[in-house]
Amino acid sequence: MLIGEILRNRYKIIKLLGSGGFGDTYLAEDLDLPNHPKCVVKHLKPNSDPIVLQIVRRLFDSEAQVLYRLGNDSDQIPRLFAHFEEQGEFYLVQEFVDGEDLSEEISPGKRLTEKEVIKLLQEILEILAVVHKKNIIHRDIKTQNIMRRRQDSKIVLIDFGAVKEVNTMMVNAQGQTGVSVAIGTPGYMPSEQAAGQPKLCSDVYAVGMLGIYALTGLQPHELPKDPTNGEIIWRNWANVSEKFAGVLNKMVSYHFRDRYPSAVEALQALTPQQPQRRQPPPPPAPKPQLQPTPNLSRRRAIQIAGWTVAGISLAIIGERLLSLSKSGDRNTTPTSSNSLQTFQFETVTVDAQGKINNRSNREAKYFVEDLGNGVTLEMVQIPGGTFTMGSPAGEAKRKSNEGSQHQVKVPGFFMGKYEVTQAQYQAIMGTNPSTFKGEKRPVETVSWDDAVEFCKKLSQKTGRTYRLPSEAEWEYACRAGTTTPFYFGETITTDLVNYDGNYPYGSAPKGENRQQTTDVGKFLCPNSFGLYDMCGNMWEGCQDVYNSNYQGAPTDGSAWLTGNNNNQKLVRGGSWLDFAKVCRSASRQSNPRGSRNHVVGFRVVAVAVA
Repeated sequence: MLIGEILRNRYKIIKLLGSGGFGDTYLAEDLDLPNHPKCVVKHLKPNSDPIVLQIVRRLFDSEAQVLYRLGNDSDQIPRLFAHFEEQGEFYLVQEFVDGEDLSEEISPGKRLTEKEVIKLLQEILEILAVVHKKNIIHRDIKTQNIMRRRQDSKIVLIDFGAVKEVNTMMVNAQGQTGVSVAIGTPGYMPSEQAAGQPKLCSDVYAVGMLGIYALTGLQPHELPKDPTNGEIIWRNWANVSEKFAGVLNKMVSYHFRDRYPSAVEALQALTPQQPQRRQPPPPPAPKPQLQPTPNLSRRRAIQIAGWTVAGISLAIIGERLLSLSKSGDRNTTPTSSNSLQTFQFETVTVDAQGKINNRSNREAKYFVEDLGNGVTLEMVQIPGGTFTMGSPAGEAKRKSNEGSQHQVKVPGFFMGKYEVTQAQYQAIMGTNPSTFKGEKRPVETVSWDDAVEFCKKLSQKTGRTYRLPSEAEWEYACRAGTTTPFYFGETITTDLVNYDGNYPYGSAPKGENRQQTTDVGKFLCPNSFGLYDMCGNMWEGCQDVYNSNYQGAPTDGSAWLTGNNNNQKLVRGGSWLDFAKVCRSASRQSNPRGSRNHVVGFRVVAVAVA
């Protein structure tokens, strides 16, 4: 259609709003009404293929019937004004919604809070429940088809061109429906819908995927799936409560029988129960006793909010104690949750040519430290154990300072899931010295003393004791049980690690040279402990004084604080500027204590006390 064209002597075309596989959508004016209010005209122009024509006519008629039925029931579904066919082309006129679609609120890389996402999903499910109560499947729930109306900020569900009314007489005992055309958007479309058998719970799946997108900043098609059961892997990119995670997992279950049957039940799961009538308060409880009861272990018995022994404050995290600060600063208030959460993730290993030859699904526990203004710090639980530190004599490209190999027993601790980011550094230190700016990029151009000061201020803010890792803790955490040159296996590639890809390791091919840092966690392949970017991206500072070999090094996991020169500190892991060989798990290097450059950063450790 042409701009300015008038349909049926009434609807004047103003501009093109969008184009799709079957036609175009236009903004128009209704010339028959006072003030010429705006409306939307959908123009469907199928090709001459009789099968396609039949599909389009059916979808056109279906959308018209649905809009007519639903538009009168809810002001959050566009009303139908007219629909007609002329010369083999179809026209549908409906209410214009003045607002923005949800792609303005949800976009790649942007993460909303759990509270924000719950509220959003409740708003969507409320209107979708109206649709489902009439046994209608939308089939194309996505950000572009959900509007935020400008005048009242309400959600409006649009584009019912893919709807399919469920003929309840066709539903058998297994919940199967008659075969139809597979219509939807990849990533939002579950398996049964892709097979042409959509159900009400197919829409629930799409809403759940939209919620995960809002939490993680990753579009649905970018999220990995468990190869064994088809389930979406998403928890390692989002900080949510176990209860909310359970609701989302049920919404996006691979098998439709495991999901909420419709938006009605999904909404109920997200809606808090109404509080019961208040009862008279119970009598005061006796003061907590530290003695364990007969049916409880001592560790469980001492799980109280705070505890001070011998002048050291302790906080409870799950069933472990995390060392806090020396008592004395009574104005310090911990700002994080004291409960451990679990996240799932996928690890990969590669062969000598750098090709992925194995994928494994794992999980780890962590807690979240709230640094204020929406900035958080995720600390992963690293179990204690014994490992062989250093590189074997036969490892390619090894250096003499990586020997000799020796056994080290490392107590359990917590370590930052990522290198300290610029946003985190800014939140604690009030400044960002980095060369390559980006809130999610690792902070760099900081000295060893700057990193120590960060840990000190972080400890003061949170009430926990934070520090740099010892070199032994760092290598133990990096290896995560592996003995190969890298935790990925015999080599690495620039698809997995940020380094100078012009200089590969072993038989791996050349790769990309990004010449700068990347966002932490960009490479979605952590090691088996759930730590990201331990190889490449940024050298990471340790507590230790640099020594040229391991002769006389501690074997208990503690930092080696003696040496020839306390101004030379240890850094580990390699960086974006380095060759692949420098990013090996055993690679180590000295760095002047006061040096500030754009290849050195750090991550933090908090110690678990048994």
